[in-house]
Amino acid sequence: MLQFSNIISKNRENSNSMLSGFCAIIGRPNAGKSTLLNQILGQKIVITTDKAQTTRKRIKGIYTTDEGQIVFVDTPGIHKPFNKLGEFLLDEAKVAVPDADLILFVVDGSEPAGKGDKWIAQNILQTNIPVVIVMNKVDKVKKAGKVDENLLTYKTLFEKNYPVVKISAKTGRNIDTLMKNIFKNLPEGELLYPEDVVTEETMRDVTEEIIREKILLNTSDEIPHSVAVKIESYTESDDIDRIFATIYCETKSQKGILIGKGGSLLKKIGTEARLELEKIVEKKVFLGLEVKVEKDWRKKQSSLKNFGYDTNKKRE
Repeated sequence: MLQFSNIISKNRENSNSMLSGFCAIIGRPNAGKSTLLNQILGQKIVITTDKAQTTRKRIKGIYTTDEGQIVFVDTPGIHKPFNKLGEFLLDEAKVAVPDADLILFVVDGSEPAGKGDKWIAQNILQTNIPVVIVMNKVDKVKKAGKVDENLLTYKTLFEKNYPVVKISAKTGRNIDTLMKNIFKNLPEGELLYPEDVVTEETMRDVTEEIIREKILLNTSDEIPHSVAVKIESYTESDDIDRIFATIYCETKSQKGILIGKGGSLLKKIGTEARLELEKIVEKKVFLGLEVKVEKDWRKKQSSLKNFGYDTNKKRE
């Protein structure tokens, strides 16, 4: 079961050799940032799909060992914004950088650097904060020497000679080496969170994301990008959690797709989300879903704020 906390703990006694700090995870969409965080933590706290914009908000994942504590900050994939939601996603990534003790620049190691990687290097990573280039998806490369060829294209993006770690977030390959590189860059300090806490996201946050994940996995084309989920009520009891949520889309045709013939798709989404939520809370869950149309919500500041994507408010 996930352990949640909204309170930073600074009352723990620690030795001076304890390491503790923040590590921002930055990269293009679909580089594998969220998969990497889930792999490190050994459990799923961030939803993952093969669709862009799966991650929409900064999410903290907290990794604690005898050596110290790493507070990972997973960020949305960085891309050129085309609407107010896109601006919010970019801001979420930018805000994570200044407060970090280390930045993981996660790239798709199976491909050479592209224009998006170059833009990130020039506009986000021009900083004095240490950077580790994390070449993910190297397990996909079969041709000898191809990974090293791709590596050169990423190293040339920077004047500094940043360390590189080749990994597979999917299989866990070389994650131990990456962790050693992260701890090397952390300052000494006491734990920022209790040692049994792995995220500060609330169950309402987690529920919204899980519902959205099931929508992403069960739909295609324009639906994933045009959907927002809002929890209307969340009532806990000893034997069952009762949750009511609204799925918002932008057009009537999208609403029809989401509901499906005879409500079949909405039922499938709800069942898959409910089963995963029951694993997390370790008890029964009742999940009620409805679909509403909010035309062009991605372009409206008021709608974005209502759905938790407030571009005028920095998330702590």
